[in-house]
Amino acid sequence: MTSRTVDSARAELADVLGDDELHEATAADAVRGVPPRWVARVHSTEQIAEVLRVAAAHRLRVVPRGGGSKLDWGAAPSGVDLVLDTSGTEAVLEHAAGDLVLRATAGTPLSQVRRTVAAAGQQLAVDHPLPGATLGGIVATASAGPSRQTFGTVRELLIGVRVVRADGEITASGGKVVKNVAGYDLGKLYTGSYGTLGVIAETTFRLHPLAAEYRWVTLRVAHSEAAAAAVRSLRASQAAPTGIELDRPDSGSPFEVCAQLEGMPGATEQRARELAERLGAELDVPAGVEHAAPAWWGEYPFDSGTATGLRFAAKPAELASLLDHAERSAREAGVSLAVRGSAGAGVLFGGVPAEAGAARTGDAISRLRAATARLHGHTTVLRAPSAVLELVDPWETPEPRVFNLLRRVKEQFDPEYRLAPGRFVGGL
Repeated sequence: MTSRTVDSARAELADVLGDDELHEATAADAVRGVPPRWVARVHSTEQIAEVLRVAAAHRLRVVPRGGGSKLDWGAAPSGVDLVLDTSGTEAVLEHAAGDLVLRATAGTPLSQVRRTVAAAGQQLAVDHPLPGATLGGIVATASAGPSRQTFGTVRELLIGVRVVRADGEITASGGKVVKNVAGYDLGKLYTGSYGTLGVIAETTFRLHPLAAEYRWVTLRVAHSEAAAAAVRSLRASQAAPTGIELDRPDSGSPFEVCAQLEGMPGATEQRARELAERLGAELDVPAGVEHAAPAWWGEYPFDSGTATGLRFAAKPAELASLLDHAERSAREAGVSLAVRGSAGAGVLFGGVPAEAGAARTGDAISRLRAATARLHGHTTVLRAPSAVLELVDPWETPEPRVFNLLRRVKEQFDPEYRLAPGRFVGGL
């Protein structure tokens, strides 16, 4: 951009936002190490649209940001002129408690939503361990935790969305009722798109009642086959666990399997005790009942600063093989791998400490990718130091026909490749 174009773009953005909400970017605003020129903080869907119209006129490359908790996830953008900060839109717009529906802006923190709906005895069944995570960021990265076992992922819970396109046009999909079949369900398309197709401005979610009582049944086993057997038994149990999680803090530790039960007072305790007794007898290990979730429940097995974080998955029936392959990949690469996640759904997270070094970490990722591919699963690098990402792509290489479809979708929604360019699969 020439200096005249830069000055013109900044002046127009300042006219939309005011000088207080447009500032020069600092090192803290970098996106996966790529420094932007400006940060624009918006306060409404209409402001998002106005900013994107200015960006379109000046061909500015834009990366949306909510709480910034996952800005280091995904691939580095090919360039950033403007970070669009949606945290100023924070608002619960509507809570229809009788219909179990909530509508809120994308910049609203999940913690605020939880407080709002809990007052009515309800929950948004989305788990997220990172402080400050907003609804827009959770949707954009398709984040999910233990609740996915029963309530589904954010893709299933999202029933309506307002999105601003790259040219500033405001679009809407879905509605405020759970059964809405009019038009295409574009919310599912935007989920997990990392801001590359549009800027999520408002979200509408289905809610669920909060249970009166929760219990957690836990047991420890030494080997992957026993862990998989425990998970298999829990999935088939009439006790109906609402979450089935697994934790192994490092490659040499036993597996801890934990199931969450919820329901009415007294009855939940009884179900939990019966389940623990039966599960312990099946596996010949002690199983206990806890009144609080273990400290690791719903947390990622990697820190958000220096470690490498992975998500790898296969069909639940392949859990034993998935765990074996993860352990073997780490061992052969010479690294320690922490494993945790929704074992009942076959979706796990892995963490490799920074001290493992880029070369060994990259080797472990390559081995694990090859193994999960044989299981018809996948391995994605959620976050990693730059040295690791110089060796491996965060995303697996899709089949040509799949990539062609993704490319055509990108070109339909963002033909100039200005929204989070390069953040998604294959540099999209």
